[in-house]
Amino acid sequence: MLAHLDVLHAVAGLLVGTLVGLTGVGGGSLMTPILVLIFGINPGTAVGTDLLFASITKIFGSFVHNRHESVDWKIMRRLAIGSVPAAVLTLLAVSTFGKFGKDTNHVILTVLGTMLIVTAIATLFQKKLATFAKTHDRKDDSRTLLPTIVLGAVLGAAVSVSSVGAGAIGVTALLMLYPALRVSRIVGTDIAHAVPLTLVAGFGHWLIGGVDPTLLLNLLIGSIPGVAAGSLLSTRSPDHILRPALAAVLLASGIKLLS
Repeated sequence: MLAHLDVLHAVAGLLVGTLVGLTGVGGGSLMTPILVLIFGINPGTAVGTDLLFASITKIFGSFVHNRHESVDWKIMRRLAIGSVPAAVLTLLAVSTFGKFGKDTNHVILTVLGTMLIVTAIATLFQKKLATFAKTHDRKDDSRTLLPTIVLGAVLGAAVSVSSVGAGAIGVTALLMLYPALRVSRIVGTDIAHAVPLTLVAGFGHWLIGGVDPTLLLNLLIGSIPGVAAGSLLSTRSPDHILRPALAAVLLASGIKLLS
């Protein structure tokens, strides 16, 4: 196994894992552009590998949040009702293009770049949007059912193509839909929902030839200790500096992929 160890890939996993632990953002939105722009990985392979990378990483996170009772399983199920079927249908559509060729890669890069820009905006203004939602009328539970399922479907389609969206965009939308919930419970619910979504999407990419197992292993070698370290440091992290910096990186990556 050591013969296949790529230190640079492991360091990338460590960096992204640490940022995920610190901010809760950055799994797909950072790892996929790093793989494409820095390491020159095929976009289809980068997305598929990153999806399984995210699912394994977030399994650990969801266990922690569940132990602290910070997962709303009713909301999680609503999201999954929309996201899992949408992921399957999206992957079936992607597979009709055949093995990841030039046209498919162009579609992936376009969706990825667009999602990175949207994620950058969501990351930068997340707290302001949450404050806005708390000062306005709250919807009763029955009125949030359909919007939550639709949100799940949108995330399922977007994540399956780009691996981006389940983090900052999902959390921001949930904060708007459920302003009465604690932020920690929103984050925990979003992480728990990302597990089945990324597992289904990642396995689908595996079936159509879009996953590199060696690359996946190298990323996990760095990310698992990185997530642990970032989580321990999260209470001391300067959020007012980290979030704008992260948003700037995401915005620059999105523009670069679209150019």
